[in-house]
Amino acid sequence: MTTDHRAVSRAGLVRVVGLALLWGSGFLWIKLALRGFDPVQIVFARLLLGFVVLAPLALARGARFPRDRRLWGHLFVAALLANAVPYVLFSVAEQTVGSNVAGVLNATTPLWTLLLAFLVGVDRSVSWAKAGGFVLGFLGVVVVFSPWESANEIASWGGLACLAAAVCYGISYVYMGRYLAGRGISPVMLSASQLGAATVLLALAMPVAGLEPPTWRWDAVTSLLVLGVLGTGAAYVLNYRIIADEGATAASVVGYLLPLVAVGLGWLVVDEAVTPAILAGVTMVLVGVVLTRRTPGEAGRAASGVRSVGRRETVDGDVRT
Repeated sequence: MTTDHRAVSRAGLVRVVGLALLWGSGFLWIKLALRGFDPVQIVFARLLLGFVVLAPLALARGARFPRDRRLWGHLFVAALLANAVPYVLFSVAEQTVGSNVAGVLNATTPLWTLLLAFLVGVDRSVSWAKAGGFVLGFLGVVVVFSPWESANEIASWGGLACLAAAVCYGISYVYMGRYLAGRGISPVMLSASQLGAATVLLALAMPVAGLEPPTWRWDAVTSLLVLGVLGTGAAYVLNYRIIADEGATAASVVGYLLPLVAVGLGWLVVDEAVTPAILAGVTMVLVGVVLTRRTPGEAGRAASGVRSVGRRETVDGDVRT
C-alpha cells in the first residue's frame, strides 16, 4: 500500500472536519429520526435520498451504470452487508442505547476487518503491534459495555446490535475488496449503484417491517433529510473530493474523529451521559486501531478507514453509521 504524505491544505482540513461532522453526526440523526419513524423506514429513506444525490452526479460526470449481471450480484451482496443490514441494526440499537455508544462501538469496524481478513487469508501478516492493538481495542469494547455494572443498559441487545453492525461492515470491506475493486468503474458510480441496490433491498423489506404509521414531527423529518441527503449522499462526494485533493491518508483521519463527534453531539444535543467508561473505552479502541495499522518501519498510519486492494486505495464507505 502506498502511503500518501502530501501536506493537507487549509481547505482540505475544513473538508476533513466537515466530513467528520457529517458522518459522526449520523448517529444523532438516527436517534432523532426514531422519534417519528421506525428503523426500516429510516434506512429506506436515507438510502433512497443518498442514491438520488449520488446517481445524477455520477451520470453528469460521464459514468454509466454497470451492465454486468455478475457485478450487480456482487453489488447486491455488498449492499446487504455494508448498507441494509448494518444501517437497520444501528437504527434498531439506538432505540435502547445512546447515539454516543453507537458511535464508539462503530469505531471497532477496522478491528473486525483485520480479524476477518486474517481468517479468510487476505492479510495473514501479524506483528506484536497488530496483536496488541487488536487486544486493546476489544478490551475497550469490554470497558464500554462494563458488564460488571448490573444496571448498565449498554450491555443489552442494543449494544450487541451495534457490534453486529460493525462486524457486517468488516465482512463487507473484505468482500468488496475481493469482488468489487479494480473493475474500472468510477468510485462515485460504484457507490451510487450500491446505494441503489440497497434501496431495492429495503423496499422489499418495507411491506414486512416498515408499515408502522410514521409521526411527522419536524425534528424527525429534518433529521431524516439530513441523514439521507447530507450524511449518506453528499458525504460520499466530499469524501472522494478529499481523496482526490489531499490523499487517502488525509481522508482516513476522519475515522478517528467519528466517535469523538458522536459522543460530543450526543452530550450537547440529547443530554447523553459521558461516563468515564465511555471515555476510557473510546480511547482504548482508537489507540488499538492505530496500533493495528502499524507496519514494520512505520510510526503509524491513520488508516482506520483505508483498505488497500491491489493498487487501488479506497476509504470505507459509510462505516460511520
